[in-house]
This record gives sequence, C-alpha cells and structure tokens, in this order.
Amino acid sequence: MRTLIPFFIFSFLLLSGQVSDLNKERVPCSLFNGKDLTGWHVDVPDMDNDAYAKSPFIVRDNMLVTLCEPRGHLITDRIYQDYKLEIDYRFPSQPGNGGVLVHTSNPRALYGMFPKSIEVQMEHKNAGDFWCIVEDIEVPNMEKRRGPKENWGTTDGKERRVQNLTTGSESPLGQWNTMVIECRGDTIKVWVNGDLVNEGFNATTDRGQIALQAEGAEMEFRKIEISHL
Repeated sequence: MRTLIPFFIFSFLLLSGQVSDLNKERVPCSLFNGKDLTGWHVDVPDMDNDAYAKSPFIVRDNMLVTLCEPRGHLITDRIYQDYKLEIDYRFPSQPGNGGVLVHTSNPRALYGMFPKSIEVQMEHKNAGDFWCIVEDIEVPNMEKRRGPKENWGTTDGKERRVQNLTTGSESPLGQWNTMVIECRGDTIKVWVNGDLVNEGFNATTDRGQIALQAEGAEMEFRKIEISHL
C-alpha cells in the first residue's frame, strides 16, 4: 500500500491541474491587448507590391482601429472552436461597412480579397446579417431572408446574404454597440445590444480563425473578448 500512495497523490495533482486549466479556458480572454496587434496578422492585397502602402489596422487611444483604405483583413493567428465572442465597436463619424468573420480559413478565396469564412455583418443598419464566403449556413425562413433557392450560393454571382431578424437594434451613429457571437458546433447565434438578431445552423464548418475587415469605413473597437464554451 505504501508504494501506491505517491501514485495516487501524483494522479490527484495531475487531474487537479487539468481541471484548473479547463476552468481557465472558460474565463473570458481579450484578443486585443490595447497596445499592439500581438496575436493577429494583416492580409491586405494592396500591400503585396506597394512598399509604401500602410496597414489599415492601427492602435489608437487603446482602441483597435480599422481605417478606410486599403481594404483587407486582420486575422487571428490562432484557430478557435466552440466559443463566445464579445465585441464593442462603433463608427466614430461616418456610417459605413465592416464585419467580423468567423470560421476563417483559406485567405483570398473570394474576389482575391475575402477569406473563406462566414461573415457577421457590422455594416451600419445591417448589423447581424450573415454573408456566406465559400462557406454556407442555413436559417429558418430561408427563402424569405435569402431569396429564391435557385440563387443561393457561396461564390461570385450567388445570393450570399442572409438578412438579420431585427431593425433598430443598433445604437445611433457614433455610439458604442455590443455584438455577441456564439459559435457552438455547426450553429452560430448573434446578438446586437442584447437583441438576438440572427441564428444559423448546419454551417459547413465549425472552426477557424477570426478576422476583422477594413472595408472602406473607419471603425473603432474597444473590446474583443473570447470565452470558450
């Protein structure tokens, strides 16, 4: 029996450490440190051959800022699965377009610009729309929200937009919005300022990187926080 005691103690300590690590993974973690773009990388096609092109992704006043041009994406280095993402964002002056892409994989898969992904739209007055980018997702009332079935698709010329469920969920221009995206298995749910604005299922992927767009409008992000489900 004496020889077994150290083994039991070792096993208990090992198991305790594993449980502790699992609990830590469920504690919300910021993807943006407020100082620089550590943990992210930039993919902007216009920067490939122009040594003078500047990145549209900067840090200003402890906020992550996407500038108007050149257009492209800021992509996490890590791949994520089964998580809740909470983002505080706003258009500080002019209404415009932008989005957060979940389950991101192959870069420049559409139009030589957009990575393979499912976009959660942040465009002013359309926050929460899904855009299918060489990946797909289903929603209830599909034809009403996406158009005739024969036009559905995930590539150029196809109906890739899936309209959200609400109007009036966004804050007035210049004020902060909170978007929550829950990715669990092949489902994606989206809330804007507490309103459930979209819910999809049977997504063609369940994991990938997370990306932010620079798509012709200045946007500010003060919080980008993830917690594992």
